[in-house]
Amino acid sequence: MMPAARESLLDAAYTALARRPWSAVRMVDVAAAAGVSRQTLYNEFGSKDGLARALVRREADGYLAGVDRALTAHADPRERLTATAEWTMLSARENALVRAMLTGCWTERLPAPGLAAVTSGSPVPAQRRADGPLPSPSDFVHLVRDRAVAVLAGPGHARDDTADLARSCETVIRLAVSCVVAPPPDDGVAELVRGALHRQPVSQERGPL
Repeated sequence: MMPAARESLLDAAYTALARRPWSAVRMVDVAAAAGVSRQTLYNEFGSKDGLARALVRREADGYLAGVDRALTAHADPRERLTATAEWTMLSARENALVRAMLTGCWTERLPAPGLAAVTSGSPVPAQRRADGPLPSPSDFVHLVRDRAVAVLAGPGHARDDTADLARSCETVIRLAVSCVVAPPPDDGVAELVRGALHRQPVSQERGPL
C-alpha cells in the first residue's frame, strides 16, 4: 500500500475516534471512509489493535515534529523553550491522544494499546515500527529534553558540558506537562516558563541570560 493510503486510513480512524469511543469504531467503517476494502485495512494494520498502535505512533511522531519546529522558531533560546511548552499545551488541548500519552491518563473513549512492543509479523515497515515500544510520559520528557539540548547546545559539546542545560530543558517540559494536567489561568504557560528560566543557563554559547 502507498504511504498516502495508509495516512488516509489513519485519518479516517482519527476522525472516527473524534465522533465515538474507540470501542465503537468499526474497521469496516474506517475502510469505507478511506475508500479501501476492509481486507486492505487488515493487510496494512493486521488488527484493530494494530491500527490503534499505528494511530498512537503517528500522533506521537506529530507531536515531536512540532517540538522540533518550536525549537527553531526563535533566535532566543528561552523563547525556543517557551514555544516548546506552548506547543505541548496546544497539542494536548487539541489532540486527546497526545494528552493521554503525555499524562498517562487514558480515558474509556480512547484506544489504550500497551506501551511494550508486541510480536509483529507485518511485512509493512511502518507497522513493524508501530508494533515496537510506544513512548511513555517519561519517554516524552526525555525525548523533548534531548531534542532541546541538541538544538540549544549545538554540535561538539560533551555530555558533561550540557548538564545544567539539560536540567533547564527538563524543567520546562515537566512544567509544560504539569500545565496540561492543571492548566494555568489564561493558558499562561509562557509566563511560567519564562519565570522558571530566569537566570538559568539555556545556551552553551551565551551562558546564563
